[in-house]
Amino acid sequence: MQPELTTSVPLTPLTYARRAEPIELPELMDGPLPYAVIRDYLGDLAKVNRFTRGYKPTLAFLDRIAGTCNECGTSCVAEHRNSTRPLRILDVGSGGGDTLRAIAHWAAARNLPVELTGVDLNPLSTRAAREFTTEDPLDPFAPVASGINFVTADVFSYSPESQPDIVLSALFTHHLSTPEIVRFLSWMEQHARLGWFINDLHRSRNAAFFFRFLPILLGWHRFIGHDGPVSLRRAFVPEDWQRMLAQANISAATIEAHSMNRLCVARVR
Repeated sequence: MQPELTTSVPLTPLTYARRAEPIELPELMDGPLPYAVIRDYLGDLAKVNRFTRGYKPTLAFLDRIAGTCNECGTSCVAEHRNSTRPLRILDVGSGGGDTLRAIAHWAAARNLPVELTGVDLNPLSTRAAREFTTEDPLDPFAPVASGINFVTADVFSYSPESQPDIVLSALFTHHLSTPEIVRFLSWMEQHARLGWFINDLHRSRNAAFFFRFLPILLGWHRFIGHDGPVSLRRAFVPEDWQRMLAQANISAATIEAHSMNRLCVARVR
């Protein structure tokens, strides 16, 4: 799921007072791994997201986009996107595809036509996402999500055939160096027609400590016990996002704290 781990950020002693760059704290999933390991890991990561209700902020953002319009204050997303086509949603760093399957379920419940695409750098993640979406009997979202398109590509060289209405990412930005995040913010601002949303973690020493025990108690993949706390050290506080948004020359985005240690960034046009 990760791009090349590069950074030009001056590094100080590693504490929770600042974000750890990926090059400083690699995750076990950063290295080359066989497909079976990646598949099992991504399958259990979907369980983590369901357990922590990790999809809730993203779906709430989509409700905001689909339900109201900044220009007229009414439910007119169809007029914005052309009522003859589906709402185009792009998930960057889509991993095992569980966020897009949750979105497919959300859209089906609202009778809203959508065109869903996931892009990920790792071809094995793409393979797992396709497999889960069509074959996983334990995934409650799979039956309504068979039409999702999963693509293997580097987002910075990826040019969607059609401009997405909405660009999303979930637990992706903490895999990027700080300069890459600034670049990604600019990329979304350029490509997203109606808005974009980043769903990621709030940096927390306490959350990192307690998360070490959840995989043991709930029987999740052993990598999660290591990578979860590392992700929380790579994660963000609001001041981090304020600095990166300023560097990307974006002033209209909002930073939102959510339950279960999520810190999200939203942009609605």
